[in-house]
Amino acid sequence: MEGTGEMREVGRETLHGGVVQSVSETDEYKEKTIDSEKDGQFRVQPRWRKFLAHVGPGALVAIGFLDPSNLETDMQAGADFKYELLWVILVGMVFALLIQTLAANLGVKTGRHLAELCREEYPRYVNIFLWIIAELAVISDDIPEVLGTAFAFNILLKIPVWAGVILTVFSTLLLLGVQRFGARKLEFIIAAFMFTMAACFFGELSYLRPSAGEVVKGMFVPSLQGKGAAANAIALFGAIITPYNLFLHSALVLSRKTPRSDKSIRAACRYFLIECSLAFIVAFLINVSVVVVAGSICNANNLSPADANTCGDLTLQSTPLLLRNVLGRSSSVVYAVALLASGQSTTISCTFAGQVIMQGFLDMKMKNWVRNLITRVIAIAPSLIVSIVSGPSGAGKLIILSSMILSFELPFALIPLLKFCNSSKKVGPLKESIYTVVIAWILSFALIVVNTYFLVWTYVDWLVHNNLPKYANGLISVVVFALMAAYLVAVVYLTFRKDTVATYVPVPERAQAQAEAGGTPVVDASAADEDQPAPYRKDLADASM
Repeated sequence: MEGTGEMREVGRETLHGGVVQSVSETDEYKEKTIDSEKDGQFRVQPRWRKFLAHVGPGALVAIGFLDPSNLETDMQAGADFKYELLWVILVGMVFALLIQTLAANLGVKTGRHLAELCREEYPRYVNIFLWIIAELAVISDDIPEVLGTAFAFNILLKIPVWAGVILTVFSTLLLLGVQRFGARKLEFIIAAFMFTMAACFFGELSYLRPSAGEVVKGMFVPSLQGKGAAANAIALFGAIITPYNLFLHSALVLSRKTPRSDKSIRAACRYFLIECSLAFIVAFLINVSVVVVAGSICNANNLSPADANTCGDLTLQSTPLLLRNVLGRSSSVVYAVALLASGQSTTISCTFAGQVIMQGFLDMKMKNWVRNLITRVIAIAPSLIVSIVSGPSGAGKLIILSSMILSFELPFALIPLLKFCNSSKKVGPLKESIYTVVIAWILSFALIVVNTYFLVWTYVDWLVHNNLPKYANGLISVVVFALMAAYLVAVVYLTFRKDTVATYVPVPERAQAQAEAGGTPVVDASAADEDQPAPYRKDLADASM
């Protein structure tokens, strides 16, 4: 950056056929700007049509709240602690809505998604580190999808779980093949299956009629009593708030034609907030119903010995037990089909999130089937080993562990997001409310403290009760505390590093750039602030939907 006050604008890139190609500003303007007739049509659209144009990103993100990892952690929480951990779901959903809204707003305000902004802001070695963490988050989230799909095959085809794990490779390739006929139709079908499962849990809930007072108490009175409550709470939190969703959401909003005036950007942010809120409320109710159903059935006084054993080690394989009052003998088949759809729906979002992360951090892209196959093969390795060695019980514990890992990885996506949302160099005058930023930082700091405390407590407990020689414990302790120190140093670096790259372009400079690019000359800056649809990210529109 040369000269005081001079602002550096980082050029954009268009993706064609999996190859990254740089284009000039003139070509970009011509390719991405629609004609004046459509401009006029856009300006006279009623608000409800403008809102419908923004529907999609929040719903696609919310579908991830019904994936196998959420179902597993919800059922474990309900079976082990009844309604005690409902408050974790409430806090997690509020926090998720807050940060997902910030991610969507960042994309709308900057015209770039979170991974691209990280690449432009941080040194290369930091970007490589953040990219590895983000890819590990995608893989960690794909492990439950592998195991969930394997459990579905186990129920439907009566094959071992490990054989179902292997079949997930072919199911994924089949899914990507079907996706060629229209991703929107495929998403609709999968959502229909998943809401069928939600209807089953709601029906079971009406049959059981749990105590409203106990449910309300569990939702609004925080409590972590009993062995393993903290671990379950962290797993619940990690299953709800996944790091890759921040990258995904900030990219999905770029597939909508959002006008570039400050007024229209704020309106688009409101539309995305409403859409996201509605989707998250539905997801919240479904997650609560799963916990309440599991808690009511597994903590009933008249539970048979066989059902008590099942509840003592509840997995995705044994979930039909929770739905037999509503579905009877067909509960296994209906649940397995819904579980299969649940795993495959998150596969779609994981695949696109992986593409966004790779393109953003490394400025490269690969074909969807190659990207998905690589991620799936890496996720299959631990899933296959655990399912062979420990069976369904070990597979269920691996799902919980992967959710906990996601919780530890969250700060490396969350901290850059919070800093960019309140940076004048990134969003100019479109900063978030100071109250929103303060609340988000407080919740993020609390999450980091809880994660660090849990990690130390878990390791110390293991250290006290294991039977390894003293020298082995010493070596392991050195490695563990070195990793913890590195974790904290990285968090501190991201938190206190000052932004140096300015990417926000004020209205007057946008007007000048438009004139220089060959567009209609603009007499003054206010003329550039009209509600005219601006260039949007066609590469993201094609990839996401």
